[in-house]
Amino acid sequence: MFPVIYLSDTISSIVQLNLVLAFGMLVPLLLSREKTWHRALLFAACAVLTARYLYWRAAYTLAPLDLTLDCLASWSFFAIECSACLSSLSAFLILSRHRDRRQEASRQQDWWEPEPAPRVAVLIPTYNEERDILERTIVGALALDYPDFSVHVLDDSGRDWLKNYCASRGVTYVRRPENTGAKAGNMNHALRQMAAEGPEPTFIAVLDADFVPHSNFLKRTVALLKDDKVGLVQTPQHFFNADPIQHNLGLSRSYPDEQRFFFDYLQPSRDAWGIAYCCGTSSVIRWSALKEIGWFSTESVTEDFLLTLCLKDAGYTSVYLNEALSEGLAPEGLKEYISQRARWCLGMMQIARSRFGPFSQNRLHLADRWSVIDSVLYWTTNFPFRIAILVYPLLYWYFNIMVVDATLQEVLRYFGTYYLWILITLNFVSGGLVVPVVNDISQLLGAVPITRAAITGLFFPKGHPFSVTAKGGDRSRVVIQWRLITLFGTFFVLTVAGLLLGIVSDYFAYNDAGDGKIVVMFWTFYNLIVLGVTMIVCVELPRREIHFQDKPERAILHTDKGRTRVWIIDLTQNSVRIRGAAMHDDAPVKIEIEGVGIVNAIVTLPSDDGARLLLEPKPEQHEALLRRFYTTGEAPGVTKTRYRALLGDLAKRLSASHR
Repeated sequence: MFPVIYLSDTISSIVQLNLVLAFGMLVPLLLSREKTWHRALLFAACAVLTARYLYWRAAYTLAPLDLTLDCLASWSFFAIECSACLSSLSAFLILSRHRDRRQEASRQQDWWEPEPAPRVAVLIPTYNEERDILERTIVGALALDYPDFSVHVLDDSGRDWLKNYCASRGVTYVRRPENTGAKAGNMNHALRQMAAEGPEPTFIAVLDADFVPHSNFLKRTVALLKDDKVGLVQTPQHFFNADPIQHNLGLSRSYPDEQRFFFDYLQPSRDAWGIAYCCGTSSVIRWSALKEIGWFSTESVTEDFLLTLCLKDAGYTSVYLNEALSEGLAPEGLKEYISQRARWCLGMMQIARSRFGPFSQNRLHLADRWSVIDSVLYWTTNFPFRIAILVYPLLYWYFNIMVVDATLQEVLRYFGTYYLWILITLNFVSGGLVVPVVNDISQLLGAVPITRAAITGLFFPKGHPFSVTAKGGDRSRVVIQWRLITLFGTFFVLTVAGLLLGIVSDYFAYNDAGDGKIVVMFWTFYNLIVLGVTMIVCVELPRREIHFQDKPERAILHTDKGRTRVWIIDLTQNSVRIRGAAMHDDAPVKIEIEGVGIVNAIVTLPSDDGARLLLEPKPEQHEALLRRFYTTGEAPGVTKTRYRALLGDLAKRLSASHR
């Protein structure tokens, strides 16, 4: 017989963590993220561990019910935590399924044959975007590989130069006399005009002014509109520039943009439940369905989600095609990044308070009502929870108020196993997109304005103006977001001061807390790491918004000495770097680029075996470069986390910030 081994509390907790880690290492070997029952099994374990954790918190860690500050703090934090866990449980249920419609789109492609292809009107609503942004979108729209479509630029700021440019490109230009209803009102004006003038299209496609469609965008999306009950097809948004977190932390080559989890994993899961929703740009909508519901609703500043509910209420479905069919600009600055998400939050609250709210009298199905509740939970729980995580440890350091009365061993056993398994599951399902600290930063940055927007939208849903997300502009300087740094810096200083007081001062020692003090100390150290890195993100680095290609390819270089075969190792809209030929500085040359032609160039920055060339393309060559960069190829940017590169990039950025 084997002897009975008695483990200490600490060793027992560590063993449990190691067991979870061991199971996690087996997950990618034994399970497939494509199989529904595998996903359901993983997320069921997440739900069980969440329930186990909450039971422990409720039964063993809360202050006794009494009229004390300990009770108020302990129970209020637990309530915030429970609400965040409720949001997580809803997300777990959604993620337990997923649907991939790419094969369906391939089977149904050209479903209209031998009849003529249904006509599609491509709408490009614009307000204040610069010429170079609009130019590539219009050029990309005109390059669509589809038999019958028209392009309509909807100018909401009356720019004559845009009117002239559209005329030169054979594009319909639409201007309205007023700006009521913002983007939705702009599109409604154009739709009513099209309905009055005729002929009416079968479908409309919506492209934001900074989003360029790939050439097969319409062929792939219209394929899913064969069924008359499909009112809308949504595709993911991909970005050819880094978002502020990626860029300011130097992670644009190792960590995907913040939207990847939603578009690549959550939306396909929502589609499996029949609750995928419109995200505005890169969508195609059935004209007859849109006309039936009275065009785009202006009740919310997020007209896209509301459109989905209006279509559902009228008996139509929305589907999601998880395929990179367009690419655009992510917000370059933190202000724009935060204001965009605060607008999404506000719009969601307006929808929850509208006639399409989850508890209103309408024809929405139960799943659609759940969809609204899930979105409301996300905005109203996760961001207040992020603020609470920073605030509540300070109550202990300054006032000896225990929020979580637990030993380190208990925290490892209940919270550690729960948190570790959720990380393992989410990263298995998403290919490694959930990275601690980095994910915390993305929520912390907008926690205050988003929480404010949630409260405002729930209690005062009417009368909020539409806030346009600014794109482009001068990004050539370092910009320090002092308001954000002041906020997070204040938390950082208060946290450090409280920690030091608890360590060095007898008056603030609070030794009666026992192991609970160690728990708060670890909590505090983690907060300091997140706050420190967040403040680094608030220092916005210079950037140039250029699309580039770094896959080597062959080209022909024309010089006064003749023709030479060279390698293109870096190509942008304005320059090309080559290897395989030595040249003199400022020498005029020509380079023959596939799909573009022979382009005039000037040698700059020559090296022993190559040089950088400044391109001087003709107008038609410039458009060919735009089509090459934006209308073909795979998804731009990074779509999977490269952990080794991420650690190196983070270390490089953090070391540079201290120089």
